[in-house]
Amino acid sequence: MLKKIATAEVRLGMYLQALEGAWLSHPFWKTKFVLTDPADLAALKASGVPAVWIDDSKGEDAAPSPAAAPAVVAVAPIPPPAPAAAPVPVPEPRVSMEAELDRAAQVLHKARVAVTALFGEARLGKAIDTENCLPIVDEVTSSLARNPSAFLSLARLKDKDNYTYMHSVAVCGLMVSLGRQLGMSDAEQREAGLAGLLHDVGKMQMPLEVLNKPGALTDAEFSVMRGHPERGWDLLKDGAKVPAAALDVCLHHHEKMDGSGYPHKLAGEQISLLARMGAVCDVYDAITSTRPYKAAWDPAGSLQRMSQWKGQFDPAIFQAFVKSVGIYPTGTLVRLQSGKLAVVVEQNPASLVAPRIKVFFSTKSNMPIPVQLIDLATSTDRIAGREPPENWNFGHLDELWNPNGKR
Repeated sequence: MLKKIATAEVRLGMYLQALEGAWLSHPFWKTKFVLTDPADLAALKASGVPAVWIDDSKGEDAAPSPAAAPAVVAVAPIPPPAPAAAPVPVPEPRVSMEAELDRAAQVLHKARVAVTALFGEARLGKAIDTENCLPIVDEVTSSLARNPSAFLSLARLKDKDNYTYMHSVAVCGLMVSLGRQLGMSDAEQREAGLAGLLHDVGKMQMPLEVLNKPGALTDAEFSVMRGHPERGWDLLKDGAKVPAAALDVCLHHHEKMDGSGYPHKLAGEQISLLARMGAVCDVYDAITSTRPYKAAWDPAGSLQRMSQWKGQFDPAIFQAFVKSVGIYPTGTLVRLQSGKLAVVVEQNPASLVAPRIKVFFSTKSNMPIPVQLIDLATSTDRIAGREPPENWNFGHLDELWNPNGKR
């Protein structure tokens, strides 16, 4: 039977079914396990989590409480909700980029820990329980609602050593953001985010020497890696409450509109909407991230290159994706009509061509100038075009929009 008890009453041997309070304050990446480690018990009691749910049929029961002040509430077992059947969320008030950076960084850190553990279990061949994934999706969705630029920009700044895990978190965010741009409902956005989070789980079944190779793959190694969608599908199909959409995106996010993708060479409308979304989000995050064998491409340049890959992406979905991240995504180096150079700091929801920027260099004097934050929506200056960062050898562009080095 499920019982809700105060955290102070928790003791070793209890089966933790769920934790109350905000996910970011939870000391564990998952619940539903028997508490056996004294260090875990201490972490739980120090976490600030007010109460927990235990299942006394799978572990120790709660201690009897005085009748006058009962501390235990017993309820009949309640089956967990299906992934898409979340309660209607309270709309998050939009905040500035600066105000959201700290919270987005916390979400990314907690998500990295959770996904690393989740994928570690997948490497051991254990089935995926989507209930452990949904809190990640929900926190990512909340951060995007408060300010999409903060989360999506920080998610791009991943180390090559944790790329595999953070790529899944980043694609989760990109899928939610794209779903919102396409007019999906909250439940549909949540399902898209879950599919993005799980799309690359099959890589956990790939040989480590191939997955982490610091150079280009040979044809034989690439052939091995091409098996990860099917290996991921095999892992997910045995999981708990994994929706069909997540299975489909996992299996088909490398299909292309012209039928030249893999594993099934699907073409056009044979590829589901979510898989077509996943294809765009997966590639964009991959090419804008530092990998063991290549440096990251700048975000605006990546969009420009992707637009030229005819036959790979659904054109309508790609256009919606550009609107969701911005024509000049955060971190893009731009040249203004005045001849100054600037870095894009934050998108303007009302105008894709008028973001907030930080001006820092004059091409006329070829010298740095005092950094100035400008909102192009209220300025007479305009963006003349994107500047390739490699032409200037600036080493501090990310510091201009992310001054505290959060990631």
